[in-house]
Amino acid sequence: MVEDLFMSGMKIINLLVILHLLVVLPACSAPITAAGIMGNIINRTADDKESQQTELQTQPAYTNSYPDRTQIAATNLNLGIEYMKIGEYNLALEKLLRAKEAKSDYAPVYDALGLLYQKLGQADEAERNFQQAINLNSNSSITLNNYGQFLCNQDREEEAEKYFLAAAENPLYETPEIPYANIGTCAYMHDQPDKATEFFKKALTINAAIPAALIQMSEIEYNEGNYVSAHDYLERYLKFSKHTPKSLWLGIRVEQELGNKNKVSGYALLLRNQYPDTEEAKSLEESGIR
Repeated sequence: MVEDLFMSGMKIINLLVILHLLVVLPACSAPITAAGIMGNIINRTADDKESQQTELQTQPAYTNSYPDRTQIAATNLNLGIEYMKIGEYNLALEKLLRAKEAKSDYAPVYDALGLLYQKLGQADEAERNFQQAINLNSNSSITLNNYGQFLCNQDREEEAEKYFLAAAENPLYETPEIPYANIGTCAYMHDQPDKATEFFKKALTINAAIPAALIQMSEIEYNEGNYVSAHDYLERYLKFSKHTPKSLWLGIRVEQELGNKNKVSGYALLLRNQYPDTEEAKSLEESGIR
């Protein structure tokens, strides 16, 4: 049982990092549409270097053998996160509200509530909680990144960029490549491939192992007719991530342009056999590529 795990003494986990599984806005087909994480703008994207996790250091304090309000809030926060991860949103909300009741100025709770309400499609509540989290702790790059992801999904890309940059430029933030990559994805989602390329390259200069940035760079290069470069980015992507329907369909088209018939056939076979019910498989059949 989720609660048993935590009550048995599991360390406090930093929600903002766990739900940083979105880490990078999900890479999608052009024109890109946000999915998941985003957090995804999460999904850490559906397929990313995901878990550079840190821990929220708390000092367990007890009064008359009962944990203080911070400990109660942290425990319920972690339970809420775990329930959110497995899709038990009602239970997640219950635990997060208990955490807020225990300590109403605990910024991570509001960030978690923002993410939860975003998943539930309640944009106004999500924004209100993200803003409260930032009001309580304006230096949390993880919260700034999460709010940026929310804003991008709301087609408020200029506002999103402001928060992504604030996250990335915090000298204490250890993974600035995450918000830089998210600026890239947000720009690509909104038909700005030049800006997307600029920020993907910036992110990849810091960390070359960001699958979401690599696959989108491959797609940008393909769309611009730079097929060798598209091939190279796809190969780099495959060093860090497994094939998806998206990467297979992109690979088929790239290798078709390069005249690599064996690779085209191999990718096509994988797409037909492993992902027969996807839009990419449908596109493959309609293309006539064998």
